[in-house]
Amino acid sequence: MTPGLSDDRELVRGLPSPALRGAVLGYRGFRFGARTPRCRLLVPDGVVKVMLGFAAPVDVIDAVAPRRLAAAASLVNGLRSTATIGQHQGLLHGVTILLSPPAAYRLFAVPTTEWAQLPLDPADLLGPGLTELTERLAECPDWPGRFTLLDQALATRLDTGPACRPEVAWAWEELRRTGGRTPVRELASSTGWSRRHLERWFREQIGLTPKGAAQVLRMQSALRLKRAGMPWAMAATGAGFHDQPHFSHTFKTMIGCTPGRFHNGRSTGTPDDLLDFLPEQVTSILLAQ
Repeated sequence: MTPGLSDDRELVRGLPSPALRGAVLGYRGFRFGARTPRCRLLVPDGVVKVMLGFAAPVDVIDAVAPRRLAAAASLVNGLRSTATIGQHQGLLHGVTILLSPPAAYRLFAVPTTEWAQLPLDPADLLGPGLTELTERLAECPDWPGRFTLLDQALATRLDTGPACRPEVAWAWEELRRTGGRTPVRELASSTGWSRRHLERWFREQIGLTPKGAAQVLRMQSALRLKRAGMPWAMAATGAGFHDQPHFSHTFKTMIGCTPGRFHNGRSTGTPDDLLDFLPEQVTSILLAQ
């Protein structure tokens, strides 16, 4: 057996302190060993993820236009409109911070357009102090202690970082509340801005245009309806797509495979394979090795 690898797997979900909730959506501690390359398809989900890794690097590949995007133990994944594939071999060990897009803008204090579409080393955004934090997390003997360290590290930056403009924050929450079904013209009208003005500020502080974010949220709605047992056609129209052909085209454009293939991957996987980041979301499948 390869040293450091075993058949044991750890997946621990944690909640942030009450003061951080809403901004920090949760923590996800993990430890997995893989003797052969292991690939996971990650679909767009409307969440910004900061992975702090303690062991082997992960290769990140664009699932729609296959090419390597990054390879690192620690990564920031912004609000993307297309799926990625994470591939690793060896020991995968670390913790992922799940952030709302407005909180990510506040945490990093950098226009989201500068980093949202490419996986980056979080130290590029948070500075060299992140290396020390990652080392402390790796040395911590248990997950509750790691989650407490993250609470402490995040609190100051979230208290002092720049807030999204109120119009942008409201538009994001309205899209999230309606599953992406509020038309952009209505969002703009409600903010008192022109559509173009809203698009510029929304992209700078959220990472996608309102239309792009709405499409991600509608796709998540369709995936949840399918998980609840609806046929694809009903799930598509229930989520706001015009019809099933429109949905199928959008699905392949965003995720890089057909709805049927994705569903087969979900339905044939074991419970250990369905590692969705948040319980209310459908975010990944383990690809055939």
